Parts: sequence; C-alpha cells; structure tokens
Amino acid sequence: MAKSPTGNVYRDIIGEIFAERYVKGSTSFDFERVDLEKTARKMDVTLPKNLGDVIYALRYRIGFPDSIITTQPVGMEWIIEGAGRAKYRFVLVRLNRILPREDLVTVGIPDGTPEMIRLYALDDEQALLAIVRYNRLIDIFLGLTTYSLQNHLRTTVKSVGQIEIDELYVGIDKYGCHYAIPVQAKGGTDQISVVQTKQDLAWCSQQYPDMRARAVSAQFIGSEKIALFELTVEDNAVKVVEERHFKLVPAAELDLLAIKSYR
Repeated sequence: MAKSPTGNVYRDIIGEIFAERYVKGSTSFDFERVDLEKTARKMDVTLPKNLGDVIYALRYRIGFPDSIITTQPVGMEWIIEGAGRAKYRFVLVRLNRILPREDLVTVGIPDGTPEMIRLYALDDEQALLAIVRYNRLIDIFLGLTTYSLQNHLRTTVKSVGQIEIDELYVGIDKYGCHYAIPVQAKGGTDQISVVQTKQDLAWCSQQYPDMRARAVSAQFIGSEKIALFELTVEDNAVKVVEERHFKLVPAAELDLLAIKSYR
C-alpha cells in the first residue's frame, strides 16, 4: 500500500478528488461516492467498507487537507453537501463556526441520569443524547413539552440524498402548536455541523410541512457542562438563535443562592 503523504488516507483521497475537479474561481462542483473508490484504487490505499465514514470524518472530525484549505478566499470555506443519492457537492460558503461562548452563565440542573446509563454508554455522542433525554433538557431549553420519537434516524431528503438525524423529538406548546425538533449531538472534538443542521431542517420541512421545525445542537463542554444551541438557516448560513449552558449536579450539591438568583 502507498504511504499517506498527509498521514491520513481520507484527506489524501478527498484532496485528489478536489484537485481533479477544482477550477480557480469556481464556487461549487459535484462528485460521486464511486469516485472515492476509484481514487483509492488509483492511489493504492485502502478504504473502509462504510464509505459514508469518509465524508463524516472530513465534515466533523479531521477537516480538509491544506491543499483544499489554501484555495479558500478570506472569510469563506469549503463544505461538502449531499447532492442526491450517492452524490456530493463541494460548496464555497461563508466561514461559519458554531462554538460554545466562554462568557455565558452556567445553569445548575439536578442530575436525573441513571447511573447504569453513565456506566455503559458506548461513546460520547450516545452518552450526550441519553443525558439530554433523561434530564429533559430539550423541554427546559425550548420551554416546550417534548417527546423523543426516534434516534439515529436514517432517511432521505430530496436533492440531498441519505441523511442521519441523531435524535428526533416532537413537541407541543401551550397554544397547541406542534414542533419537529431534530437534535444533533457532538462529543469530544467533533464540531457542530452546518451541513447537518441544513439537512435536518430540510427534512423536517419535507416530512412535517405543517409543524414548526426547531433545530437543536448539543455539545459537551469539558466533562461537566453541556451547551445547547437552537440553530436556524438565514441567507444560506446557519445562525444561533439561542445558546444556554447547563451543568448537571447531585441535588445535594445545588447552590441555593444560585437557585434564588435564577428567579
């Protein structure tokens, strides 16, 4: 097998696909999933059986190689969007990083997470989704009564292709309005995804046109805090509607002075 020039096979492959199609000044161009296999064979490297992991890793974990980043104009970045079944599109968009604010107050919440869940959660994302669910953080954050409908929902969006929603909630407010609430969870060093937010909202509009869609992202801050964001799409960019930070603590350790100040 050929040695990876960048130390990461996924970056090598996507860098090669980008170089073959990119023309200076272009803002979007397409490629297909089969191109990942073709490029891997040409470079004599091994791909995983799950080709979707290549795109997932590039979007959320490892990022693009320098050969792609250096073509980005100031204030812009390349993202990979779905463009149909087994099809993808490089799109140049405004730089948009959704990161927890460092100056935001943290709200203490009595921890209702079962110890068995904390003991046997298999990964950060699974643990985060469970913690959010058992502590009703979506209800607290949005001020709605919500119910978890399904997690790791694999479905399709017209003109985008297959997507996966980490967890889908439905909710209702005091006026009887119904809500579709897609939640994405990011643990460890994974970044909140602009692409995933756009896809989740597009699917809600397609599947539940009569419901109001509110996209939520959850992210661990260190080992003790959870940041929740409500996100929306405006001018083809994802914007933060609201952000709150929560810390789950045993009831006996709640700060009574802080509880009074919450009033």
